[in-house]
This record gives sequence, C-alpha cells and structure tokens, in this order.
Amino acid sequence: MNGDPRDFRRYKRFECAVFRKTTEMHGGLSNMAGGFPLLVEGIPVLSAEALYQACRFPHMPDVQKLILAQSSPMTAKMKSKPYRTDSRPDWEMVKVPIMKWCLRIKLAQNWDKFSHALLSTGSKAIVEDSSRDTYWGAREIGPDLLEGQNVLGRLLMELRQKLHSSPDDLREVAPVPICCFTLLERQIGVVGKRVYPSVRRTSETASEAVA
Repeated sequence: MNGDPRDFRRYKRFECAVFRKTTEMHGGLSNMAGGFPLLVEGIPVLSAEALYQACRFPHMPDVQKLILAQSSPMTAKMKSKPYRTDSRPDWEMVKVPIMKWCLRIKLAQNWDKFSHALLSTGSKAIVEDSSRDTYWGAREIGPDLLEGQNVLGRLLMELRQKLHSSPDDLREVAPVPICCFTLLERQIGVVGKRVYPSVRRTSETASEAVA
C-alpha cells in the first residue's frame, strides 16, 4: 500500500460495500463516524480519526491536546491541518501501520458495534467513496465505477478477515513498533478493552489527562 499508480484498483459500486456519509448503511466503517469512543493510556479519545491525527505529533503534545479536545472527528482532522508540515519526520512510512492500529483499537474497544459493521459487509470489497482522495479511498471515474488505492478499505477488509479467522487475537492491541510512539507524553503500550463506559464530550478531557 503505497503511492505507486500501479497499486490503483477499480471497483464496481454495486458489487461493493461502499461508504461515504456516516449516515449511510456502512457509515460506521468511516473514521468520521461518531459513537466509537476510545481510551488510550487513560486518555479519552472520541474517535479513531482523532487518534490517528494526534499520532502525527508525538513531539508536540499541545497539538495532540488540541486535536483530542475536539467534539467531532472532522474538527479533529481540521485542527491538525495547520501543523501538518511539522508531522513526525517518518510519517509517510508509518501512517499505514498507525491507521491499522487505530482501526484495531476501534474494534477492541467497541467490539459489538464495530464487529457488526465489519461483518455486515459479507464478503464484498469495502470501499471508501471519496471525491478527491484516491489514496485512502477511491473516486468515481464512470457510471458505478470507482478507482483508487482504497487503502482504508483494504485495511478494513484485512481486519474483517482476522475477525473471521482469529477473533480472540483482536481483543488486545500491541503498540506500533516505532520510536516516539506517545500520546500526551505517555508511552503507548498494549491497549485492551475500554475501562470506562463512555467518554465525556468536553474540551476538558484531554487537559485533565495531563494535569
């Protein structure tokens, strides 16, 4: 999964489990879907998208705090944009393993809901329909035809396969084996089931975690 144009794939929409809006049938597969709270090293995180974006900046805990304080996945993503030129220097090499890790945590800590979302796709190809992003998703190039690398969709299909073959192995998530893998200056270790039943939707949660 890289930027090589030869890695582009074509998908027939009617043969796939396609998601674009979070309100659609397979919308829960999107990183922009709410209702999948996480807890990493005691730090509440409202979405997989917020966790992914925060992982860009282990060396900038104040930026991580800003991202984690946002009430929606989209605003968390937007808050990261002004700082992206300061992303960790190996970001392009580690972003896919980090995304895979975020999806694993989303499953481990929202088991019933997210496993249902994955398994409801059956054996269909999972495709994120995007108007612009042909790396994480695929864009429409003709009537009912999508083209792109669809990296997010392929990671979700890989996770679905593991859910079928070895679900017990997905209950805990090891950290990505890279340097400086921290959240709000806390070294990230093995992440398991979320301890708390819910996450308070306030801007104070991330601040309290480092108080």
